[in-house]
Amino acid sequence: MVFTIRPLNTNDYEDILIGWWRDWGFEPPAKDFLPSDGTGGIMVLDGDVPICAGFMYATNSKIVWINWIISNKQYRKKPYRKQAIKVLLETLTNSSKEAGYKYGYALIQNNGLVETYKQLGYTEGHKYTQELIKIF
Repeated sequence: MVFTIRPLNTNDYEDILIGWWRDWGFEPPAKDFLPSDGTGGIMVLDGDVPICAGFMYATNSKIVWINWIISNKQYRKKPYRKQAIKVLLETLTNSSKEAGYKYGYALIQNNGLVETYKQLGYTEGHKYTQELIKIF
């Protein structure tokens, strides 16, 4: 399967991503919580059909945080969703490396997603037990 990969655009957050997070039962993160106000990542498509998206948080160190991976729950072509997510993570990882980052970091709870990260060479660190966020 050949997928189309493109940068996220200014309409993706409202038109696509919010619906995906809600479909999976998650509260969407605020747009300004995401890198580049919701455009700091990529989307993978099957033709014109969006399959999945994810983000890269740039830091002022050699670490890039690759996270907020989300997919189209209505996209049911097996095994293409899983392949698309792997392509997404490979692309985010390679883009980060090309941008000069040395470490990729992710906080993941979904076991299938954890396995995909591991297939791409990520190693397990400490298991965190609580995520804390404060809005200033």
